[in-house]
Amino acid sequence: MAKDFNPEKYAAFTRILCRIYLKHGSPVKMMESYIAVLTKGICQSEENGSFLSKDFDARKAYLAGSIKDIVSQFGMETVILYTALMLKKRIAVYHPRIEAIQEFTRTLPALVWHRQDWSILHSYVHLNEEELEALKACTGYIAGFTDSEVNSRPDLYDVYVNLADSEITISPVVKEAMTMGKLHKEIGQLIVQSAEDPDKSDSQVIKDISLKTKEILATLASLTEVSDGNEKPTLNSEALKQKRFPPATENFLFHLAAAEQMLKI
Repeated sequence: MAKDFNPEKYAAFTRILCRIYLKHGSPVKMMESYIAVLTKGICQSEENGSFLSKDFDARKAYLAGSIKDIVSQFGMETVILYTALMLKKRIAVYHPRIEAIQEFTRTLPALVWHRQDWSILHSYVHLNEEELEALKACTGYIAGFTDSEVNSRPDLYDVYVNLADSEITISPVVKEAMTMGKLHKEIGQLIVQSAEDPDKSDSQVIKDISLKTKEILATLASLTEVSDGNEKPTLNSEALKQKRFPPATENFLFHLAAAEQMLKI
């Protein structure tokens, strides 16, 4: 399994490997090209085409989806997805068409651009024991399903997205952690206003959201302390309470600290 997220890169390389196999009928030639790319980042062939790893920028792959399309479909409810991702919750996405799931899910990690972590993405999961056990071993994830039965598997998600019907459902288990308030309204309005601006590109919308995220993380950082010889700062609960934030904001910052492993154990 690849360690990086770059569907276009691997699609291009796979097409070349397929042409090599069709010509030679042997996996040996395919393996030679695979090793060449693995060790040198390049394989060249006049007959089968050339492949150069550096032609496929990871950042371009991260920005290939459309945040604007997601906001166009879900509007202010996009902030539910943002909050779930910030808190590293489990998101299950259902649609009968795998292409729709792949296009939608590949974009979601961009809502938390500061992490640049596409390893949380599991675009196509079957409801079989082996795949579900592997999924359950993950802390937080975005998982795509084409089987509508996933709706009746609340053990698999904290937030359920029925992409076909444009519906987002929050599981009762995380209602408290996902309580929305003034801060969430501000974030939601920022996301919608930015996405609806015809002069802004998807990458500019992502930048706007990222700047707001940095603001939130800076607030959280100001409420931390380093103690007991720990290198990593932890949340000072008293400092959080003294700020007298609205209850939903205080609640969100507390759970965000937990997601960022900033709580004292």
